[in-house]
Amino acid sequence: MSRLLCRISPPGPAQVAIVAVASCLATLLLVPLIAPWQAPLEAGATAADRLPGARPEIDASRYASLQAALDALPAEGGIVRLPPGHFEITSPLVLSRSDVTLVGAGAATHIHNANTNGEPALVVTHPDGAKVKSGDRLWRVRLADFRLTGTAQSGHGIVAVWINELFVQGLSVSDHGGDGLRLDHCYEDPRISDSLITYNKKVGLNLLGCHDIVVSSNQFEENNDAVSCTDGFNLCMTGNCIDDHLRHGVIIENTYGSVLSGNMIEECNGFAVIMDRDCYGNTVAANVIAHNGGGIDLRDAHGCAISANTLTIMKTHAIRVGPASGRITITGNNFSNSYIGEGGIKRRKNDEAAAGLTLEATRDVTVSGNLFSSVKPRAVALDGPPSHNLLFGDNVLVDVTSDHKQIKTTGTVLVAPAAPARTPRKP
Repeated sequence: MSRLLCRISPPGPAQVAIVAVASCLATLLLVPLIAPWQAPLEAGATAADRLPGARPEIDASRYASLQAALDALPAEGGIVRLPPGHFEITSPLVLSRSDVTLVGAGAATHIHNANTNGEPALVVTHPDGAKVKSGDRLWRVRLADFRLTGTAQSGHGIVAVWINELFVQGLSVSDHGGDGLRLDHCYEDPRISDSLITYNKKVGLNLLGCHDIVVSSNQFEENNDAVSCTDGFNLCMTGNCIDDHLRHGVIIENTYGSVLSGNMIEECNGFAVIMDRDCYGNTVAANVIAHNGGGIDLRDAHGCAISANTLTIMKTHAIRVGPASGRITITGNNFSNSYIGEGGIKRRKNDEAAAGLTLEATRDVTVSGNLFSSVKPRAVALDGPPSHNLLFGDNVLVDVTSDHKQIKTTGTVLVAPAAPARTPRKP
């Protein structure tokens, strides 16, 4: 009876409310969840009712080619999303807008440059190229989360020309016939981070005429040279891993006001770090520089500090200060071989080279607070014509020969033989 009475009784206000709420909930359950930026227009609304200033996202999978997707960007910029997949190109992709993000799906988005004419894979530039007027230069371009490969016959991976505030993040750039990334006068604030730059025939990252540069948390492996910075200033290079390069690690030319810190530079056939051609005011600090052809070569550098680096098993010149360099401080570094205690050496007999500090016809150099242990042929080598205004103090020299007695000394200089080998501990 109660059920019947409920059915035939006129609905009260409470019942009407309950029915309305239930109806709304049922409707919501039938509608898929949609992100706010994807919400459709309300019934009767027009495109004019959308959020003012909003730009549509470009889904490259809806276009006939990657270039067509890039060309679809409006003049005011936007975002192009690259889908997962393998995409072959035979001519350069060109991006020529400001305020753009080009983003993929990580390594699942693979663009392969198959051309054999030495052309690059991706060019980011104003249509006027290097002749672009100052007021027309492109700004705020972000390249993120995709893989870009080439061949020995293709050109550079990415070429960016006069782009201000370029941000490269999370890319994999490998196997190109030229440079991996070539930034040509990307003058204002280029940033390269969290990327894998490997197996390129020339330079992994080539910085030409850039300033206020951040290079952080990247992996460089088996390029010809890892990084080159020419005619720039304010390079901040931290937390990178540089391994197994055919020639040099980091080459800095005509660049000032820069810091290399907290990097690992290992197994470069040439030098780990080179400063050349009017460098000044740079610091190399707290790096691990191991098992390279040579360590830090100051070919033409002034007013620079080399501090708190670990320099182990360098074949020649862990640090060299050449005739064109001066006004250098070398402090708190550890020059060592592969000694592991109790008379033990970690490296094989044919791989025990461990060089020290070479001062070659230089002047105005302070060497203090360093440890030289079992490096050869000399802990401190004075080569070439005489150097001038050298100060050597508060250093420790263990199991070495050295020319330091020819240098003016201050404080304490401790010279000690090698510790005797101990009887190996029983297991």
